[in-house]
Amino acid sequence: PLRCCLRRSRPGEAVLLAAYAPLRRWALETGADPGAYEEVGPVFVHEEPCEGPQQETGPGYPAAMGGPRRVFRTYRADGSILNGHLVEAHRSEDPVAASTLLDALLEDPETEVVHVRAVEFGCFLFEVRRSV
Repeated sequence: PLRCCLRRSRPGEAVLLAAYAPLRRWALETGADPGAYEEVGPVFVHEEPCEGPQQETGPGYPAAMGGPRRVFRTYRADGSILNGHLVEAHRSEDPVAASTLLDALLEDPETEVVHVRAVEFGCFLFEVRRSV
């Protein structure tokens, strides 16, 4: 899965594997302090800048980001981890079920941001923030 545009890579596309610390960017924007939860993990991106996520699929969980197992990690506004939810394939590959779970996680007033990662390799896929 490509972090830059939230879809799977296509044969022949030039992609890079890079280390990324998603909580670091969020912390800089919000003043949160993720402390020990500031993970660095692998992400795949296009070698050249791309158009980013396309709106053709509409709002909700990007179908291309489904997979065998995902973890949805919730974080508080101060940067501390709140919870983690293992999402099995039947839910992560169903955009409606995954979106429903994300909505439920964001209903918790303590949840400020949700990170979605692949379980097997720890790749960061995307984050969901509470809308303002």
